Amino acid sequence: MAHRVDGRKLSRKQGPRLALYRNLVVSVLRYERVKTTEAKAKEIRPQVERMITLAKRGDLNARRAVIAALPDEPLVINKLFDEIAPKYADRTSGYTRIVRVGQRQGDAAPIVQIELV
Repeated sequence: MAHRVDGRKLSRKQGPRLALYRNLVVSVLRYERVKTTEAKAKEIRPQVERMITLAKRGDLNARRAVIAALPDEPLVINKLFDEIAPKYADRTSGYTRIVRVGQRQGDAAPIVQIELV
């Protein structure tokens, strides 16, 4: 019995899977909406919400935590702290929305659009 095991493997090893998640999180924060598969969107949603919650705190420790999670992305980090976080100042959670778009033509995988509310 696999207790306390969560998350999807997405047919990838750990390194490529974590890089995929990081790149998707950066894309959602940069473009404020991304089309991807439903499984990937459901996996990155908590990470995007966590980044926005950290940015809302706005202190140095929160900024360092975001920098550790999203290294080499200074423009996205600045956008997160300067534009996105103030927009959600009065909201406690639920910063993202997942909208079904259709199916991918090749393998009929469900495609969704994850976007900031």
